[in-house]
Amino acid sequence: MRVVGVLLAVVLLSGCADRSYTPVVPEALDIGSPFTVFAATTREKTANGSFGYNRSENLRLLELTVSIPPSHTPGELQYAYARPNPRTEFTMARREEFASPVVFRSRLGRAMDSLPGSEREVTVFIHGYNTTQAETAFRAAQLANDIDLPGILAIYSWPSRGKPLGYAYDIDSALFARDGLEQMLLELSAAGAHRILLVAHSMGSLLLMETLRQIDLNNPGWAPRNIDGVLLISPDLDIELFRRQVKSLSSVPKPFVVFVSGKDKLLNISARLRGNSDGERLGNISSIDKVTDMPIEIIDTTAFSDDAESPHFIPGSSPALIAMINNMQSLNRTFAPDPSGFELFLPGVLVHNQGAARLTLLPNLDGLQ
Repeated sequence: MRVVGVLLAVVLLSGCADRSYTPVVPEALDIGSPFTVFAATTREKTANGSFGYNRSENLRLLELTVSIPPSHTPGELQYAYARPNPRTEFTMARREEFASPVVFRSRLGRAMDSLPGSEREVTVFIHGYNTTQAETAFRAAQLANDIDLPGILAIYSWPSRGKPLGYAYDIDSALFARDGLEQMLLELSAAGAHRILLVAHSMGSLLLMETLRQIDLNNPGWAPRNIDGVLLISPDLDIELFRRQVKSLSSVPKPFVVFVSGKDKLLNISARLRGNSDGERLGNISSIDKVTDMPIEIIDTTAFSDDAESPHFIPGSSPALIAMINNMQSLNRTFAPDPSGFELFLPGVLVHNQGAARLTLLPNLDGLQ
């Protein structure tokens, strides 16, 4: 009954806003700072030009420009739907669809050519459950801006229902979207990306892991040859399923990093909805023993949950953790002249181990045992 009560509270709190449409406001760039987000989506295009929750078998490729408000502070994400205020809220300022994959690759290639050689990389952000395309672009831009992520930012926008009670629909959509994500990754490689880094949040981790497995079946070894790092944030993944997914890969991309938190209540709800009475998913795992033989790095962020705007997205919404990452990045840039993207994002906690999981305890953290 408690799970039902929490779900009803989530529905009531989110039910007042119409999330189906976010307008494009070009004049927002007269106020805010532009941030370019390349996008691939398997959402159907709606009559108003946005991309909704219906599923499409065709992959569409886009370039989005997000306006970051001058009032923005690290870890905060404020946005509206029908009438955004560019002075205080993230706003969609531009949305352009590419006519073909060839045009997309050409534009992406030009963007990479404008960067220093060490930054010619693409970070792909894959959203989780109950998320719209505009929200994904805003969250990815906020995270990349706040941690000063190098290179090019891209999102894969799969057809989430964008409603709290759309959980079952979203599970099916995540599995439906595997082919589209595989196609996107192949397009990025064809465009000449020197490095591809994958960041998945929540249910997006299920989609990412299934896609890596699918790519490996089609082309064994492609992932470790082309993917230069995987980061799962609060993964909504069954632990036994994750173990099987990892073991099915001929080789695991490295580094492979998992952010967890013992205070992630949304994952507790997810586990119980799926019949798991102990309320545990990979993203709130209580003991490293269950994955001790996996070639992964687990980073426990529980200590930062109270400071975070979203306890289900601590790395991007905790001002304290963001400040710590930025301070570590500054040191890394000073002492490592040609750092990789993940060294910038997670300096000092890279994984190159061959078979045993490693736990990183952040400052003032009791964490897992």
